Amino acid sequence: MKPHDTRQHILDTGNRIIAGKGFSCVGLNEILQAAEVPKGSFYHYFKSKEQFGQALLEDFFSTYLARIDTLFEAPGLSARERLLRYWQQWQETQCEGCDDRKCLVVKLSAEVADLSESMRLTLRDGTEHVIGRLADCIAAGVADASLPELEPHDTARTLYQLWLGASLLAKLHRDNSPLNQAMRATLQLLSHK
Repeated sequence: MKPHDTRQHILDTGNRIIAGKGFSCVGLNEILQAAEVPKGSFYHYFKSKEQFGQALLEDFFSTYLARIDTLFEAPGLSARERLLRYWQQWQETQCEGCDDRKCLVVKLSAEVADLSESMRLTLRDGTEHVIGRLADCIAAGVADASLPELEPHDTARTLYQLWLGASLLAKLHRDNSPLNQAMRATLQLLSHK
């Protein structure tokens, strides 16, 4: 395996495990055994578990933002349709039984915010980029008249907060109804009166 491939393999393996169990509950040995990588290789790329967690979040946001960009560049769809596709994908990936596809923001925000300042800042900055992408899509929807006159950034922040909260409640209740309610509220907010 090439050096960059080894680093990425450790991140990908850690992502799968941490998405299911959380950051604190996973030890380095579990990640290294699953990745079939010696401890020395881990410390070659990451000075600590905290630095690994920060790199994991940076990698997650890099991939996630690229997926949003691809989704929002869909030709032939209005901005409203592109935005609703984003929320539909969120609903599908945060459903009960989707542990391997869960959003690390949903999984780790409350857990690491008080444990690691660097991870908290990475989460904060990454979520601000997501909100920015949503705001751009909402602005495009206002411009193409597929959305009502909305303040893009405030609406994007409100929707993102709604969906984060719904994802947490779905996790607590082990039930998808909070995500269904979030979709109904989103449709109402984005509808012309």
